[in-house]
Amino acid sequence: MTPGILAAKKAKVSFTVHEYEHDSTAESYGNEAAEKMGVDPNRVFKTLVVSIDGKELAVAVLPVTHLLSLKLIARAAGAKKAAMADKQDVQRSTGYVLGGVSPLGQKKRLNTFIDGSAEQFDTVFVSAGKRGLEIELAPADLARLTNGQFAPLQQD
Repeated sequence: MTPGILAAKKAKVSFTVHEYEHDSTAESYGNEAAEKMGVDPNRVFKTLVVSIDGKELAVAVLPVTHLLSLKLIARAAGAKKAAMADKQDVQRSTGYVLGGVSPLGQKKRLNTFIDGSAEQFDTVFVSAGKRGLEIELAPADLARLTNGQFAPLQQD
């Protein structure tokens, strides 16, 4: 049981855990998850950690089918610029290994921004905290559990 699953359980939200055999040679963990679970890849969201103005970390949750716009996440965070966070900083602050970072149950609560496209779905899938493990829940519950804000985050 991962911290992400425990956080959803503790909050008493409705969720489903999906497990699949992770292929370590897969080029994209998110696309692999969508394919192995047989779901629309637009409903599978990846969790990225960025550095905001070089001072603090923030989380971006967006569809695996799109790239993150650093300009848009900076704007959402009320900052001038954003850059991808250092791998060690990500692991230290979230408690998760890369490729299995969940927006739920992180060691340190970071400001979280969820791409607005999530709101068009009844449920979305995010990492449950390890490769090959996804948690499906309503976008509103994801936002509530992470104190997340919906914002446009996708690169054009």
